[in-house]
Amino acid sequence: MARIAVGIEYDGSGFAGWQQQQHAPSIQQALQQAIGRVCDHDVELIAAGRTDAGVHARGQVAHFESAAGRSARALLLGANGWLPPTVALRWVREVPDHFHARYSAQARTYRYCILNRGARSALAAGRAAFVHRPLDVAVMRAAATQLVGRHDFSALRAAECQARSPVRELSVLTVQRRGDFVVLEVTANAFLHHMVRNIAGLLIHVGQGDAEPVFAAEVLAARDRRVAPATAPAAGLYFWRVHYPAVFGLPDDSDIIPDPAGCPADLLG
Repeated sequence: MARIAVGIEYDGSGFAGWQQQQHAPSIQQALQQAIGRVCDHDVELIAAGRTDAGVHARGQVAHFESAAGRSARALLLGANGWLPPTVALRWVREVPDHFHARYSAQARTYRYCILNRGARSALAAGRAAFVHRPLDVAVMRAAATQLVGRHDFSALRAAECQARSPVRELSVLTVQRRGDFVVLEVTANAFLHHMVRNIAGLLIHVGQGDAEPVFAAEVLAARDRRVAPATAPAAGLYFWRVHYPAVFGLPDDSDIIPDPAGCPADLLG
């Protein structure tokens, strides 16, 4: 029985999220059906992270087991032939039995894309959050610095989050502007439910001038979700990359087409 890892990208707009559900389309279900056809047996995919409805992925990673003996090329081309256009395998690799898509990950990176201009975009609809009020990137960066490090993120997780501990180590939180787009990049050892979207909502709140940068520290200190601003929309969120030990030899870059969210190529590429 071989253990196979796959890299996945998807547009989450038409799905109820990663997790397979009984009465709604999911990314997991689409992939399991497609890969199962190629392997000629049922497969169960275990992902590095579960994304919510409407959330996209450039670098999702999952693994499954198969005794079918299919080559990596056969799995890649065969599964992509059965998948809908909005879901695709980027790569396929056989991995050691001790590899686990979730538990072998050292960190995860998300990007959040915001279209910041007076008029909405038809092309970026569903691929970027739309904020019509001007965003001050400098004050967003000042607020972001207060979130980096090891903190209790109780105020920035969903009420239904089931994680045992709200403490997470956030190692990177950057804010960049390129023309009409503002992109946040967040890396942590692990994330709480809605944590990135709540961070985005907080930074948008500060960037619009509704609070001073110090408000970010005040929100953390409160440890109360009711203190934080509204959760940012799912449309702007991308599961960007999973960081694994180099010993597994998994691909670490993207050959994605330049502009998945209407954002500038140098930000999303």
